[in-house]
Amino acid sequence: MEQKGVQLDRETFSCSICLDLLKDPVTIPCGHSYCMSCIKTHWNGEDQKKTYSCPQCRQTFTPKPVLMKNTMLADLVEELKKTGLQAAPADHCYAGPEDVACDFCTGRKLKAFKSCLNCLVSYCEKHLQLHYNVGQFKKHKLVDPSKNLQENICSRHDEVMKMFCRTDQQSICYLCSVEEHKGHDTVSAAAERTERQRELEVSRQNIQQRIQDREKDVKLLQQEVEAVSHSADKAVEDNEKIFTELIRLIQKRSSDVKQQIRSQQETEVSRVKELQEKLEQEITELKRKDAELKKLSHTEDHNQFLHNYPSLSQLSEPTDSSSINICPLSYFEDVTAAVSELRDQLQDILREKRTNISLTGTDVDVLLPEVEPKTRAEFLKYKQEITLDPNTAYTYLLLSEGNRKAGTTRQQQSYPSHPDRFTNWFQVLSKESLTGRCYWEVKRRGRAVGVAVAYKNIRRAGGSNECGFGFNDKSWSLRCDTNGYEFWFNSICAPVSVPGSSRVGVYLDHRAGILSFYSISETMTLLHRVQTTFTQPLYAGLCFYDNGVTAEFCKLK
Repeated sequence: MEQKGVQLDRETFSCSICLDLLKDPVTIPCGHSYCMSCIKTHWNGEDQKKTYSCPQCRQTFTPKPVLMKNTMLADLVEELKKTGLQAAPADHCYAGPEDVACDFCTGRKLKAFKSCLNCLVSYCEKHLQLHYNVGQFKKHKLVDPSKNLQENICSRHDEVMKMFCRTDQQSICYLCSVEEHKGHDTVSAAAERTERQRELEVSRQNIQQRIQDREKDVKLLQQEVEAVSHSADKAVEDNEKIFTELIRLIQKRSSDVKQQIRSQQETEVSRVKELQEKLEQEITELKRKDAELKKLSHTEDHNQFLHNYPSLSQLSEPTDSSSINICPLSYFEDVTAAVSELRDQLQDILREKRTNISLTGTDVDVLLPEVEPKTRAEFLKYKQEITLDPNTAYTYLLLSEGNRKAGTTRQQQSYPSHPDRFTNWFQVLSKESLTGRCYWEVKRRGRAVGVAVAYKNIRRAGGSNECGFGFNDKSWSLRCDTNGYEFWFNSICAPVSVPGSSRVGVYLDHRAGILSFYSISETMTLLHRVQTTFTQPLYAGLCFYDNGVTAEFCKLK
């Protein structure tokens, strides 16, 4: 028997209960055959009803049929096993509710292996053989099993839709292209697929590029997390060593003070006891003298009294007690006061340093850059109060309004000498360093004013471009005049063709490297936007190019 024929008869010799090849086959009165153990088990469950049925055709029998082995069928199964017959398909090969079933299988259907777009039929592996062996089927288009094959049929003409209407963006059949879609831009479905396939590949390339970019970002963020963790671990370790050393020094100083107090205590106690002994000796001598004088006072012989009186009336010099100052609570009060003062000073230092090393100044922003704000309300979420540093102000600039306002003056100001002061440029910088996301506004009165940001290490002394805002690579400046604006960086000017306004808004996203200037009136108008990499904290600045001009950092609500 050929293998192909055996495959076609495979289900014939399988038990419909266990789905395996028949074992000890028996044939019941209706003609269906089962494994003897399988049908016995099935009928054992029907003993209470006294009626027995066939699992396939449901024909009933009373009484229970006597089961006898079908020797001919058993011999045939054994012979077929020798010639290559395999077990019936496993249960997972049959189509379930969610699977695509073979359209050619009868009875219990197998899962489809492929679907044919020409035949619009799904085939299991066995029934698909014709598409591999018969020439006219070899050209058919086979795809993965699909439940949607009927969607390829035109509901109007009952034809396969092989055309695509670009005008209406839908699949159509050939008859549709010459009837209701006549005159439309129509192409074959294959041509449209090719075009869309190219677009799809471009989209995939863009997606893959974005995936690579995001993977790089994730890797960089991971490196940043590792760097932060390493830095934090090292800081904790170093600080533990420093504080351990500090505690050791305090303990040593405490021990030294204790030893000094005990040493001073021993000296003072020894001095007091020595004086105490002298006083006790003097008391003894005075008591003895007092007893002699008492005895003399009772002498009845006048001559004897007068004879002894001169020698007994003389008293020894008393011990000097003027240095005795009994104030036991004040002996070491000065030591306690000194230690208390040291404690208070140390607490003040620690409080100050604690503020300086607050983690709020070293927050790590591991988020992707946020979208730049669009409305003034959104900008105000990042408002930053700015005050000017008098130590940076040129001596012909006058600061006022709590150092929020600056203006030119003809009278030189008596600012003290300071290395941060601009010596030749009419400029001033803020006290606050700017990192993260910040927004502030400057209101100008008069003509030309430069609204700027700069690094702290910008040069201060002299009149060279190294000091001027916008004329070096350490500062960025928007020159605001009644006629318009100019943006300056590294001595390069970029004119801004927007009408002038007396109020300018500045937005900084330090981490993203974004610096934007806006004209503020009834609306916000973008004047200039910088995209770069900031390597240091920035400071807000003002520069004046005319006399009688003032500029003020606005209080934002």
